Amino acid sequence: MKIFTNRKIKLLFAVILFCIFAFTLISVLLMIFEVKNAAIYIFITALAAFAAALTGIYIYFREQNNIIENAEEQITEHISGNRDARILCDDEGELYKLFHKVNSLVSILDAHAENEAKAKEFLKNTISDISHQLKTPLTALNIYNGILQSEGKNLPRIQEFTALTEQELDRMEILVQNLLKITKLDAGAIQIEQRKENVSEMMEDIERHFLYRIRQEEKHISLKGDASVTLFCDKSWLIQAIENIVKNALEHTDKGGHIDIEWRRHPSIVQIIVKDNGSGIHPEDIHHIFKRFYRSRFSKDTRGIGLGLPLAKAIIEAHKGNIEVDSEVGKGTVFTINFLIPTKL
Repeated sequence: MKIFTNRKIKLLFAVILFCIFAFTLISVLLMIFEVKNAAIYIFITALAAFAAALTGIYIYFREQNNIIENAEEQITEHISGNRDARILCDDEGELYKLFHKVNSLVSILDAHAENEAKAKEFLKNTISDISHQLKTPLTALNIYNGILQSEGKNLPRIQEFTALTEQELDRMEILVQNLLKITKLDAGAIQIEQRKENVSEMMEDIERHFLYRIRQEEKHISLKGDASVTLFCDKSWLIQAIENIVKNALEHTDKGGHIDIEWRRHPSIVQIIVKDNGSGIHPEDIHHIFKRFYRSRFSKDTRGIGLGLPLAKAIIEAHKGNIEVDSEVGKGTVFTINFLIPTKL
C-alpha cells in the first residue's frame, strides 16, 4: 500500500501493533499463571498500552502539523515575493510527493512570470519605437499640409483638399495615439498613479475641453454633482477615459442635443454618469461596443475608429472600476462608471 511508503507512518503502525501485542501477551500470561488480581493488572496493562499508542499518535500528528505549518509559511513567503521559498520534501510518502508537485508548479509559474515580464518589457520597448517611427512622418505630413494651405490661399480647390487632408491626418493621429495607449495598458507598461482628486474639478476640465466643439455644433453639456466628492485616481488618465465617453455621446447626438454628466458618492462607491439624448445604441450592438474596432451596421458614424470606448473601459478597469451601459434607440444612452471607495481595515 502507498500509505506505508512513509517511514513515520510505518513506525506509528509498528508502535500501535507493539502495544496491542504487548497487551495481549501480558493478558494471556496473567490468565495462564492465574495471577492474583489478574483483572486489575490487565486493566492497568490496557491503560498503559492505550497511553503508549495515544502518545505515538500524538507525536506523529504533531510532526505532521509542523510539516504543514512549515509548508504554509513557505507558500506565504513565496506569495510575499520571496521567489526562492520552497517546501521541504526530503522524505518519502504521498504528502511529500504533493509538496514536490507544488514546488514544481511554483517553478513553472515563476518561469512563466519571468517570461511574461520579459515579453512585456519587449512589447513596451517595441511600442515606444513604433510611436517614434509613426509620429515622425505624421508631423512631417502636417507640416507639408500646412505649407500647401498657406500657398493655396487663393485656390479654393487646394483649400478644400488640404482641409480634408488635415482631417484625415488628425484622425490618423488619434488612431495611433489610442492604439499606443491601449496597447501600453495591455502590456502593463503604464503605471496608474492614484491621488486624491476632486471629481467636480475634473468634470469642469472635460467641459472646457469640448467647449469650442459644443458651441460649433450647438449642443449642450451640463454638470451636476457635489463639489466635495473626491476620488483616488490618476487624473490625466481618468479624464482621458471620460472624454472618450463624452466624445462618443457628442458624435451620436444631433444639433441641440444634451450631454449630462453627473457624479454621486454612495457609502461604498463613487459613481460618474454620462447621459445623452442622442440616437441610442441598437440592442444588437450593446454587448459589443467595448470591442476594439467594432463597427455597427446601424451606425451613421463613418469616421469613428472603434477605439475610444475600449480605451475608456481599459483605463477604468485599470482603476479597479467598472462601466455599464444602458440605451434605447432614438432616446439616448447612459454610461455608468463605478469606483469602489478604499476602506481602512
